Amino acid sequence: MQVSFVLLVFMLWCACVAICDYRSRHISNVLVVIGLITAFLCALFNISPFGISAAQAAAGAAVGLVALLPFFALGVMGAADVKVFAVLGAWCGVHALLGLWAVASVAAGLHALWVLVATRTRLAALLQRRAPTFELAGRRSTPFATCLTVPLMVWLAVQLVVGGAR
Repeated sequence: MQVSFVLLVFMLWCACVAICDYRSRHISNVLVVIGLITAFLCALFNISPFGISAAQAAAGAAVGLVALLPFFALGVMGAADVKVFAVLGAWCGVHALLGLWAVASVAAGLHALWVLVATRTRLAALLQRRAPTFELAGRRSTPFATCLTVPLMVWLAVQLVVGGAR
């Protein structure tokens, strides 16, 4: 992995996604499309910071979209989360998606636990609700796109510090 302008663009895109998702729980489609087009252009011109080809970017985007689409269909995940995961697949390739999803799920679980503790909500009260819990004491749902992008940026920063990236 090379430290390059393209890597910085990717990290900036991730930061924009994380900030938008965390602050407003809304990610603009323009931001998603910019990330997707940039990922495909980088792969097409062989300047992807993750060293993937255009075919690998397409496969990553398709798998990322299909993998989280059922969660959107069930109403437990927002469309932007699914689209961001697809864009991350286009940037990083299929091989990175399972790890990204696992780390993001742990981060989302920790966030949900923090919301429960911060709002002093009892678990029994949640189990008595008939509808899914998307808001607790005025705090909105877990920002899953933030949970996807922040750990990825931290991992990249660690790679830069320990010399795993050039």
